[in-house]
Amino acid sequence: MMVLPLATPSVFRLSPLIRITLLCLYVALTVPLPFLAQATDSPIPPALLVVGIGFGALALYAALSERVILDEQGIQVAYPVWVPGFFRRGWFLPWSEVKELKPRTTGQGGLVYYFLSKQEQAYLLPMRVAGFARLVKLVEAKTGIDTTDVRPLAQPWMYLILLGFTLLLLLVDTWTIWTVIAHGSLV
Repeated sequence: MMVLPLATPSVFRLSPLIRITLLCLYVALTVPLPFLAQATDSPIPPALLVVGIGFGALALYAALSERVILDEQGIQVAYPVWVPGFFRRGWFLPWSEVKELKPRTTGQGGLVYYFLSKQEQAYLLPMRVAGFARLVKLVEAKTGIDTTDVRPLAQPWMYLILLGFTLLLLLVDTWTIWTVIAHGSLV
């Protein structure tokens, strides 16, 4: 087995397509809520919804800021320093501790992979990063584990379809908000 040196750490971030799609979906699902609360005289004040939506957007952005870092010592999942550890905790697994890569079926029928350490602890292989094929090849080079059959959980076309439907939903949201502002209600 030839071990490739990692002179500098290789950093893999969440795929921009996935990040943009999920952020747009969040906006599409939440932005009309304060307007609808106002139009329907909801007991929940629109200002409270705006604050909640803001906190939710921050939490989503934090979750989507995950980075996978590979270096000579091991593989690490990390978050920026502004993301509190109690919210999203990263992990580090030294290459010398990697025992195997085990596949597991998800509830929806997909396949995910876990690193299994020599202490039998499981670490989820991040599968939604840009450059996943390169990440898998580096893992194979560092561990000697055959990764020929390892594929990403979701293909880009799935997120493109979701993004398309999200953009349609944003059009409906625009119409809804315009109707509320122009007419003062939906009825």
